Amino acid sequence: MSIADLRRDYARARLDESTVGPDPLAAFARWFDEAVKAEVLEPNAMTLATVNDQCVPSARIVLLKGFDQRGFVFFTDYRSQKGSELERNPRAALVLYWPELERQVRITGRATRTSQEESEAYFLTRPRPSRISAWVSYQSQVVENRRTLEDRVPTMERRFRGKEVTLPPYWGGFRVVPDIIEFWQGRESRLHDRIRFTRDGEKWRLERLSP
Repeated sequence: MSIADLRRDYARARLDESTVGPDPLAAFARWFDEAVKAEVLEPNAMTLATVNDQCVPSARIVLLKGFDQRGFVFFTDYRSQKGSELERNPRAALVLYWPELERQVRITGRATRTSQEESEAYFLTRPRPSRISAWVSYQSQVVENRRTLEDRVPTMERRFRGKEVTLPPYWGGFRVVPDIIEFWQGRESRLHDRIRFTRDGEKWRLERLSP
């Protein structure tokens, strides 16, 4: 079979202006809750896109760890490629895709660091081995081989023996404050529903987009 022949039709649901509501964050919360209840695999997995100084884009999967009216939060090593790119150019794009529900959400906005208190609170919820790994890894940097990483683990375990594994000074969260949030619902014959919210001061402007 040719790749071009891979296709499916979408017919699970519809999305219209009368049901999405005026608040995109509330609409996102409803969709996210439905994705969790549908037992979507990794419902909080999302693509994060950034650009470097030469405007070359880069995308990777990260995990959404919180959201509210302030924005969408994920955590990382600030020294990583995404961390350094967001420090230089804080514009970011997020995409969450839930194929089981034939839904997608696109978010664009400005990324800002979470507070030290927020980062520490989340870091302490991570399993201890994951916290040790944050101290062991210099994310996105070239490493000679896997053993080089693994050999650092005992050193860090001795350092924190009998103590809490604290937040590294180079590790924490980013919050993407949305300017645009688009909801996509798959529909029959590729006539998909697309509802876009654009921030207009303290309010949101709602528009339907052609698929």
